[in-house]
Amino acid sequence: MLNRFIQNSAGGVAPMFAIVAIPLIGAIGTAIDYSRAASARTQLLAAADAASLASVRKSSAAMAAAASMSGDGAIAAGATEATKLFNAEIAGAKGYTLNSVTATVSKTGTNIASTVKFSAAVSMSFMGLFGISTVSIGGSSTAANNLPLFIDFYLLLDNTPSMGVGATTSDITTMVNNTADKCAFACHDLSDPNNYYNLAKKLGVTTRIDVLRTATQQLMDTATATAAYSNQFRMAIYTFGAAADKAGLTKIQSLTSKLSNAKTAASAIDLMTVPYQNYADDTDTDLQGVLKKMKDEIPKPGDGSSSSKRLKYLFFVSDGVGDRVDGSPGCARPVTNGSDPQTGKSYTRCQEPLDPSRCDDIKKDGTKIAVLYTTYLPLPTNAWYNTWISPFADQIAANMQSCASPGLYFEVGPNQGISEAMNALFQKAVAMARLTK
Repeated sequence: MLNRFIQNSAGGVAPMFAIVAIPLIGAIGTAIDYSRAASARTQLLAAADAASLASVRKSSAAMAAAASMSGDGAIAAGATEATKLFNAEIAGAKGYTLNSVTATVSKTGTNIASTVKFSAAVSMSFMGLFGISTVSIGGSSTAANNLPLFIDFYLLLDNTPSMGVGATTSDITTMVNNTADKCAFACHDLSDPNNYYNLAKKLGVTTRIDVLRTATQQLMDTATATAAYSNQFRMAIYTFGAAADKAGLTKIQSLTSKLSNAKTAASAIDLMTVPYQNYADDTDTDLQGVLKKMKDEIPKPGDGSSSSKRLKYLFFVSDGVGDRVDGSPGCARPVTNGSDPQTGKSYTRCQEPLDPSRCDDIKKDGTKIAVLYTTYLPLPTNAWYNTWISPFADQIAANMQSCASPGLYFEVGPNQGISEAMNALFQKAVAMARLTK
């Protein structure tokens, strides 16, 4: 059939076919060459994407170098790493000749940006018939990431006698069932070797202060695992005092990036001791006074972009009920008049929920406050609770939440994990800090 088609002299089919075949073959060849060039460019773009993204990952050379920079600028170590990553991605690839690859990585504020550009030449087969031996291709990829921010955490932990309550409803029941006055608190009265603190230990009761101690230590492990570099997070730990006769803001760990040291120091967190029953008419918890002093401990925060410009967070863990000598500012609640059983000194005792204005004084300088409210449990068998705490019990949680910065409030009731809540609050604080930048 083909021979008859070619030899057919009755018409001009053969000459026409010859004329049409040349551009047809050229068009098909051009499409094949273009497809090869497009495939090569896709391959190189994929390599550029991988390099730019990897060069701004948390563990990248750029992030490590940016952490030590005091200002903005190019990051040479990041550019070198990005180039190596690109070359590794295309190792062994064929079908093109790489002419150049250029990587730039830079820091602007808390943003790290990486751009990888390339150019290459692809040899043409069919298009060479038309004088086009190579086709140039090029492209670029840009990726960015926020610099892991430098943050200082100041932990203010309520260790006053009310934190001696049982950690769970079962623990509370055990204490109530084993005390003559049906008391749920493991008071640490140094004058009595048979005090309720020692009784709780004997009975195997876990109190909130026990859980808080463990939670604080575990928080150091969480921070260590989360940090992108060794000095990203620093921690300081404060309590309300080891003893009621020396009550007040007490530092048990100064600000440190050695979180293992902070973990060791946290083992000293324990329930505040009292010299004897009803010492100073039990005015042991001065929330307002401690927060006022805490404000002076926290320098003005930076934007977190460098170790010298750290963000500041106050982690405040408390059951939210103050128990202090009535004074400045005056207590808005009814007060009780009593005296110290040994000294005979008279006291006007003020029990009240936290005054959120003390938190506002700290927040106005830019410090964020993360609040973990350990629910002040209702104690219906306790006459004191029914008389003095119950009237304002519905305001305790509300005031604690008002103390917290937006989104940084957790409440933990009985049988709930304080450790899990502290870790979650930490992770949320870190995440929110990055999202605002």
